Amino acid sequence: MLDALVRAFQLPDLRRKIIFTFAMLVVFRIFAHIPVPGVDPVRLAQFFQTNQLMGMLDLFSGGAMTTFSIAAMGVYPYITAQIIMQLLIGAIPSLEELSSEGERGRQRINQYVNWMTVPLAALQAYGTGVLLQSQGLISNFGLGAGSLLPTAAMVISMTAGTLFLVWLGELITENGIGNGVSIIIFAGIVSRLPQIVGQSLLSGDILATIAFGALGVVTVAAIVVVQEAHRRIPVQYAKRIRGNRLYGGQSTHIPLRVNSAGMIPLIFAMSIMLLPGTIASYFAVSPGLIGDIAARIRDIFNATGVIYWLCYFLLVVMFTFFYTMVIFQQQKLAENLQKYGGFIPGIRPGRPTEEYLNRVLFRITILGAVFLGVVAILPFFAQGISTSLILSSTGLLIVVGVVLDTMKQLEAQLMMRNYEGLIK
Repeated sequence: MLDALVRAFQLPDLRRKIIFTFAMLVVFRIFAHIPVPGVDPVRLAQFFQTNQLMGMLDLFSGGAMTTFSIAAMGVYPYITAQIIMQLLIGAIPSLEELSSEGERGRQRINQYVNWMTVPLAALQAYGTGVLLQSQGLISNFGLGAGSLLPTAAMVISMTAGTLFLVWLGELITENGIGNGVSIIIFAGIVSRLPQIVGQSLLSGDILATIAFGALGVVTVAAIVVVQEAHRRIPVQYAKRIRGNRLYGGQSTHIPLRVNSAGMIPLIFAMSIMLLPGTIASYFAVSPGLIGDIAARIRDIFNATGVIYWLCYFLLVVMFTFFYTMVIFQQQKLAENLQKYGGFIPGIRPGRPTEEYLNRVLFRITILGAVFLGVVAILPFFAQGISTSLILSSTGLLIVVGVVLDTMKQLEAQLMMRNYEGLIK
């Protein structure tokens, strides 16, 4: 990896791409420290330390939620819009046809995703404001006559902050190295690591810090192995004669990944597990039966209980299978193989090929789903090592995935330039 970086810096065009990427990340970090006015920062920081859902969002935003900056929501409304669009493509035939139209169709779908991001960001900004107002952290927020203008200013500024970060991500994708939106998320997570490590060192528990670091290294190594693991399905293309030329006849393979779903199942499961407890905590102080029921729900969905982590594990496994199958069905591998004259040796084209691929994918996804479930419940075991450190399984998956993807793109750029040198 270091050798690839050194060789990349020796090439002027790649050096410009890398420097541009770092410059955009600096702009992102500066932008993330512009606060929304009217918030008590001390009480806000205390609230994020005691609220699980908001603490997770703060970790992914690189601390922008703690300061309640205009970039507090990060690019997550855009990610949510992408996930919704992927699910809609499999459910709406017109969108499915549009996705198969090549570059034009992808551009139109990306445009739909950008449009969907705006209302999602505005809704999330308003919901965050309502949540903070219920905790007494902000005032003059709502739809009343005296608070309408401050509310509109806050919602518009936070929505504009999300769209600005998405635009920065697109600039990185076009002029830098790697997927820009993923790198923005990566930068937000990594920016909190020095603070977390510093807090652990100041706590004086050196052995716990070493054990925690060793657990993190083992987890990262396991994530790399599983993320890169895949099953190769051999494919043979029949020979075809067109005019005086012979086409086809070559052998290749289809790489079916062990973890095709990535981090999406973790996000789905975490949202479902944290939302009931968060909502119930607001009604737990109510008198009577409603308060008792809310307190009971809050205790059940407490992140310190075994039931919580068992349900979290099962949800991650379930969503891994669901999301993998949805994405796989959209690819239409069996149909495309038959269209271009490809077949799996020993398997008839068409329906038998589709059933064979589904069986293989189901078997290898079992390993990927169980692995994601184990990674998801790692914080439960890490609590016994140290309480001053936070090990985010989703954060680790994002960091490792972004690093691997960026290095692959960098090596691909280097390989293209080596081939150009040979041609010249």
